[in-house]
Amino acid sequence: MYRSGGGAGGGFGGGPAPSFKPEASAKIDQYRRVTTGTNHSPGNYCVGTGMPGSMLGSGGYPMEILQRPEQINITYEAHGEMRRVYFGERVADPKDVFPERNGYSVGRWDGDTLVIETDHLVEQVDQRYAHSAQARVVERYRLVTENGKKVISATLTMTDPEFLTEPFTTEKKWEEVPNGRLMNYECTEPTWLDVQEQLFNEDAARAPRPVGQ
Repeated sequence: MYRSGGGAGGGFGGGPAPSFKPEASAKIDQYRRVTTGTNHSPGNYCVGTGMPGSMLGSGGYPMEILQRPEQINITYEAHGEMRRVYFGERVADPKDVFPERNGYSVGRWDGDTLVIETDHLVEQVDQRYAHSAQARVVERYRLVTENGKKVISATLTMTDPEFLTEPFTTEKKWEEVPNGRLMNYECTEPTWLDVQEQLFNEDAARAPRPVGQ
């Protein structure tokens, strides 16, 4: 398991912002105008951030990596969001891939550097790293040692002919957490507990009262 350990992304939404075209900025401004001051956000509806925000943000939550020769699964504790990276014969025909918030990721090794290319995204204006459906993300991961700790160091570049004036590049690092584990992220549990309490209160109000009370 790994947790955010610094870098431009910082794990907390820091780092440089993409340079947006006017049309994209207008869409982003509209989204912010209708949601600012409300509780409306993807996370409040149990919707994951999506790429590249799931990789660059995570709010300090850790991630878990499970690796096989033909596939790597990356699970972010935040929202229980999962990415799957495919290799070799596991890579699907592009015409059989459906777009989604995390897109479709294909990996390859360049020496000791893991290169992941992601496309088949959907347009998103509800995250810091907004993009169109034409966006393409390339990540380059290396495992290094810093201050005696294993660290994953990644460089991410996003190109988007519809939203961006130029490619957007940033970095992110994660420190290894020996014998760490992810916790379940149940974003609707507080709402369910409120509903449950209301049901108990309504049941108590309907209960017959002892004679004389």
